[in-house]
Amino acid sequence: MNIFTKLFDRSPRIETERLVLRCMKVSDAADMYEYACLDKVTEYLLWAPHDSIDFTKNYLKQVETAYKRGDFYDFGVVLKSNGKFIGTCGFANLDNANFKGEVGYVLNPEYWGKSIACEALEAVLRLGFDRMGLNRIEARYMIGNERSRRVMEKCGMSFEGVARQSMFVKNNFCDIGVCAILSKDYSPKEAMQKFTNI
Repeated sequence: MNIFTKLFDRSPRIETERLVLRCMKVSDAADMYEYACLDKVTEYLLWAPHDSIDFTKNYLKQVETAYKRGDFYDFGVVLKSNGKFIGTCGFANLDNANFKGEVGYVLNPEYWGKSIACEALEAVLRLGFDRMGLNRIEARYMIGNERSRRVMEKCGMSFEGVARQSMFVKNNFCDIGVCAILSKDYSPKEAMQKFTNI
């Protein structure tokens, strides 16, 4: 079975010191809506705030279907301490032919500034390099979102430049920054991790 295309076929699970990364479910809707409805969360993202919890439920139904098709590679991020779903982190896309992937993450602002995004991203980087055999992992961010760039750099990714006005988002041309890390430059920062069904 090709891990590139069937990553979520067996309900993968990653455990770190504080987090569990697992498949998203419709039952996560209330926790997801809590942050997905906020302007400050979506300011630098491609999507607009969710306008109702029904929208969130429908989105998660689509995610469940995409998992089954084998073409969705994003994890839900859950706190070990209380089981609360607080965000997502995973691969926005995978390029099989070139052994590279693009990562992304979103977090409930109640948990910003606690290095949780870094912990989740580090888990996904380790999955990509150690389990999936990727050579390059990159991440993009809208210029102005320095918080996101700091997460990337804390996880060992290097800033590679800006693609000027390369995306048209929410009726604006946006400059997009790119950070990346190669397998030869990667060294794990999170010692305690457990992979299940991967």
